[in-house]
Amino acid sequence: MTNKIYEKYMKKCIALAKKGAGNVSPNPLVGAVVLDKNGAVAGYGWHKKYGQAHAEVNAIKMAEENGADIKGGTIFVSLEPCSHYGKTPPCADLIIEKGLKKVVAGCVDPNPKVAGRGLEKLKNARIEVVSGVLENECKELNEIFIKNQLQKKPFVAIKTAVTLDAKIATKTGNSKWITSGKSRAYVQKLRNKYDAILTGSGTVIADNPSLTCRMKNGVNPLRVIIDSNAITPPDAKVYNNDGTRVILVVRENIERQKTEKYPENVEILKCPLNPKSGKIDLNILMEKLFDKGIMSILIEAGGALNGAFLKEGLVDKLYQFVAPKLLGDSSAKSFVEGFDIQKIAQGHVFSLKEVKRFGEDVLIVLNY
Repeated sequence: MTNKIYEKYMKKCIALAKKGAGNVSPNPLVGAVVLDKNGAVAGYGWHKKYGQAHAEVNAIKMAEENGADIKGGTIFVSLEPCSHYGKTPPCADLIIEKGLKKVVAGCVDPNPKVAGRGLEKLKNARIEVVSGVLENECKELNEIFIKNQLQKKPFVAIKTAVTLDAKIATKTGNSKWITSGKSRAYVQKLRNKYDAILTGSGTVIADNPSLTCRMKNGVNPLRVIIDSNAITPPDAKVYNNDGTRVILVVRENIERQKTEKYPENVEILKCPLNPKSGKIDLNILMEKLFDKGIMSILIEAGGALNGAFLKEGLVDKLYQFVAPKLLGDSSAKSFVEGFDIQKIAQGHVFSLKEVKRFGEDVLIVLNY
């Protein structure tokens, strides 16, 4: 097979893997394509839901249901096949059992329980292994999983909607709507991708957002509200009991009566204050949320909270929706605040990953 053929089927694997977004966390997104011994597509699949069959299993199952003879065939998979027992048996063992003779993998699994052992097991079974096909694209597909495995921290992204002069609201707090309906519809896809959506007390009080996912067949992210003194109204939309976990983050020594007013579905999470800022210690909060199984967080907040996360070096990605509107008012609210920058060289530098257009708006995706 040529490199072009390898890349063709790996692109298919990546597209399949994305179908699992919102349903597989804390597992990675994985897609697989099986070819029979003659090189024809026999089956394909993706990891559909956490705890259920992996992509390789689904692809092989489809091939067998189609009556294909895959012995001596090839399987393409965006992530190294697992070699250990977890919620399901090892995929490497299944590949060996079915008599496939070639495995083409996008990237190595960063999970210490795998980390090359799956590919090594296949090689030891005299299966030809090709790895690193569209490796960067496969790693980007699982940027959340990779950070979780290597750093034991949630992957954190900030989403903003700004004017040309980087304002998120007028000085009176009016912000509806800066961007178009097309942009707001895409935000729902982002919400579906992340485990949790996080905001601060100021946003809850000013905008009373629902922070739900309104795309078809979407999954509501868990809602995290940072409100150290519990000043947000208990009847705010974010606290609605719609079957979604809600976590209210308050200071460690808060008085009990301040938190008793919230509905029973709201989990109170106490967190120490940072002695320098007097605000919730965000590093400790990230550790606590990770321990609760929250692998990825989308921040939709005001400038102060956005700035605090950036200051602490906790942000991995920025989704910046820019509308062709201009306020021209220095008193209007900016998407990030709290820095004292004297020189351009002191500014935070991002790398540009992608630019998309939604009607008249532009989405700039940046890695930090």
